[in-house]
Amino acid sequence: MGTKNSTGPSAAPERRRLLGAIGSLGAAVVWGCGGSDSATTATGTVSTGGTDTTGTGSTGSTSSSTGTGSTAGACAVIPQETQGPYPLLAILSNAAMVRQDITEGKTGVPLTLRLKLVNVNGSCAPIANAAVYVWHCDKDGVYSGYSTNTNGNTLGQTFLRGIQVSDANGEVTFTTIYPGWYAGRITHVHFQIYLADKLQVTATATSQIAFPQADTTAVYNSTLYVTRGQNTSVTSFAADNVFSDGTTYQMAALTGDAANGYTATLTVGIAV
Repeated sequence: MGTKNSTGPSAAPERRRLLGAIGSLGAAVVWGCGGSDSATTATGTVSTGGTDTTGTGSTGSTSSSTGTGSTAGACAVIPQETQGPYPLLAILSNAAMVRQDITEGKTGVPLTLRLKLVNVNGSCAPIANAAVYVWHCDKDGVYSGYSTNTNGNTLGQTFLRGIQVSDANGEVTFTTIYPGWYAGRITHVHFQIYLADKLQVTATATSQIAFPQADTTAVYNSTLYVTRGQNTSVTSFAADNVFSDGTTYQMAALTGDAANGYTATLTVGIAV
C-alpha cells in the first residue's frame, strides 16, 4: 500500500470510516467499457459532460506553465464531467489502491500531481478527510483494467490509478507520469471526490484535469513519447468534447520541464 497523507492520530478513525464506506461501494458500482466517454456512473445514470468523439481543429493556444492565476488559485465549483469509458470503480473496494505512487512501473516523464480541495460555500476553507480517486492513461494512451478493441487487454492491472485522503490543508499528492493521448481526446486526467460526511455511491464531484499545450507538446517530443508523437486527432481544447466549453477551472498550473519532470497543481472547488 502506498503512503497516505496524515493529519495526526485524531484523523485516523475518520479516515478509516471514510475509506471503509467507499470500499463498500465496490459491489454497487457499474462501469462502462466502450470507446467513448459516455459510460454510466456508479448509480447507473449518464454522467454530466461531453462524450469522447474524434475531433479536429487548429492547434490550441498555449497556457502559461507557471504561476497560480485562475487555475491553482481558483475558488469556484469544479465543472462536472463524464467519468469516461475506463473508470474501473471496482478498485474503490481495494484497500491497496490507497497509495501515493500510482506508476506501477510505467515509464514516462515524471509528474507530481497536487490537488487542493476547498469549500466554495465556506470562505474557500480546505476540505479535509475527503477521498480523491485519480486515473489516467499511460504514455501510449492505454488504461489499466479493461479489454477493448481500442484499449487492448489490461484486465487485472491497476497502473496509474490511486486514492488519497485529503489532509488538514485539503491537499492530496500523487506520484505518476505525464499522460499520453488516445484518439478522440486531448491530454487529461480523471478524478472523483467522495466527502466524509456525504458517504454515498455517487461521487460528490467527477471532473477532469487539463494540461497546458506547450508542456504537452514538449513532453510528446521527448525520448519516451516521440515514437507515438503528437496528438493529431484532437489538437485544440475547442475541438475536445469535454473541454470545448472552457478549461478555466480545470487547467493545471505546471512547473518543471520535460527533461526533469513536472509538478501540476489545481485547486478544486466543491459546494459543501
